[in-house]
Amino acid sequence: MEEKKLDINSIIGFMLIFAILIFWFYTNQPTPEEAEAQKKEQVTRQEENENPTPSSKLSEEDSIDLNDSTAVAAYNKTIGDFSFTKASPEITTLENEVLFLRISNKGGQVVEARMKDYVTFDSVPVHLVREGNASFDLQFTTNDNRVLHTKNLYFEPTLAKSGENQILSMKAKVAPDQYLEYQYEMKPGEYLLDFKVRTQGLSGMVNAGQPIQLNWQLRGIRHSKSVQYENRYTRLTYNYEDGKISKLSEGSDDEETEEAVKWLSYRQHFFSSILASEKLFANAQLSSKNLAEDDDAAKFTKEYAANIPLALDGGELDYDMHWYYGPTDIKELDRYKELGLADSIPFGWGIFGWINRYIFTSFYTLLISFLPYGIAIIVMTIIVRLVMSPVTYKSYLSQAKMKVLKPEITELGEKYKDNAMKKQQETMKLYNKAGVSPMSGCVPALLQLPIFYALFMFFPTSFALRQKPFLWADDLASYDTIAHLPFSIPFYGDHVSLFPILASIAIFFYMMMTTGQSMQTQPGMPNMKFIMYLSPLMMLFFFNNYASGLSLYYFISNLITIFIMLAIKKFILDEDKIHAQIQENKLKPKKENKFQRKMRELMEQAEAQKNSGKR
Repeated sequence: MEEKKLDINSIIGFMLIFAILIFWFYTNQPTPEEAEAQKKEQVTRQEENENPTPSSKLSEEDSIDLNDSTAVAAYNKTIGDFSFTKASPEITTLENEVLFLRISNKGGQVVEARMKDYVTFDSVPVHLVREGNASFDLQFTTNDNRVLHTKNLYFEPTLAKSGENQILSMKAKVAPDQYLEYQYEMKPGEYLLDFKVRTQGLSGMVNAGQPIQLNWQLRGIRHSKSVQYENRYTRLTYNYEDGKISKLSEGSDDEETEEAVKWLSYRQHFFSSILASEKLFANAQLSSKNLAEDDDAAKFTKEYAANIPLALDGGELDYDMHWYYGPTDIKELDRYKELGLADSIPFGWGIFGWINRYIFTSFYTLLISFLPYGIAIIVMTIIVRLVMSPVTYKSYLSQAKMKVLKPEITELGEKYKDNAMKKQQETMKLYNKAGVSPMSGCVPALLQLPIFYALFMFFPTSFALRQKPFLWADDLASYDTIAHLPFSIPFYGDHVSLFPILASIAIFFYMMMTTGQSMQTQPGMPNMKFIMYLSPLMMLFFFNNYASGLSLYYFISNLITIFIMLAIKKFILDEDKIHAQIQENKLKPKKENKFQRKMRELMEQAEAQKNSGKR
């Protein structure tokens, strides 16, 4: 019976992968103090919803009957020198082929934003703004130090056209030539609107010593089957200081104050509400709160808020901005390269994000242009594994060399079993003579990490996979379900997904091939049998709630790796030739490099000190 061999490279690779997963998982868990604070926050928020106060009702605050002259006069009196003209409390509609907006005269703000081409997991149209979940407000301080909120004012709408573009002007007027204006410009087939904010003739009425505060709040509406999974990729992202991208925490409540902000994105996994400005916001106070509960009955994911001071220009306000209400899709966001909105997509950091964005995303987009989505994943997986096959070969070659040397290493271990230092010295000499490096397989394992992480980020964030079925999975961007459980298992969920099971089985057989049960008894080595069972179990639990496309990739990837390793073993590598080559290498004089010489000298010094101490 062939003795199974130690694959030190696989051990290192899996330990690194486990470390990444465990680090990622635990860093996203709130501390006990944060968990308690979140629980109190949820209780408070629930009480507010059951007993709403005027400040918590975004769409009904301070409403007045505009036909009641006494009420209008009383309202105008509360805002000092400002005396705005009447406007009717109506709704103006803007829509094109892809986006439907309703803009209220009260506050001049968007009260409904709906995408025409997309539905949620339960076939409801996707809304980013609806039923008072969002508020846009400018806070003025008047020259007699009264505070004025524009969300309480009534704006006069004027709808016009410029070519095919629709232009909606919303004016809160003091007089015909004195007003605050919001101007929305919608273009055909686009999710991006031009948005201008300006004042005219109000310089003498606004306290120039107090900045105008822009307040934008939004509660993210749940769109996906698993609110916990959706919330994991729901995040406030912003661009600051000439192109830098930063984010608030996705796992716990967070807040930040940043300078020189260009845009901020309230991402709701696959859909985003983005506010961008042509001139930088001097600073922005940003916050994010988790709203998702432990069960899948939650209606909201996170609550976002931004407070941004706006600078006056000659005593007047003049900002050219943009609203984006649409999919978090690279194809859409890349249309606005000058704004850099595509950077709001969580491709990953550093080289990992670059590989995801420019290699995997581009390559997969090419494949789905002529292949079904699930087949495209399989084809991409096959090509990735074939491209990485030289790395697999190097790793397997290192294993084969170590196997050939194992009898001699065992003999050295027995000979110097009472002298660990001498044993290590002689083992290193053997490696040097044979031309074998025990670390040569580490590089192939490390080379695969960027691929692993890039694909780990690709599948959960690829908009192209959203609601695309394959086999029994009805959505490759969400988990597949073959059975529903009458209870929920911690970290696993209340359903059974088949793709993670298949991926776990494939990993189990792969580790049986590469790890070997005999290695569990080696001193200083981890219990390999335990790792062999732990790896599939971790896959099963970690990925039961992840995108089924990701589990499909790991299943196919491990199957292909197994076949490649069998092919290398049967048709490419010849252990007798490897043994002969090692014996030939032993006869050749070896020149030590500086590092090897230094290590040998240090070990000899340590051995000499040890021997002198015994005398």
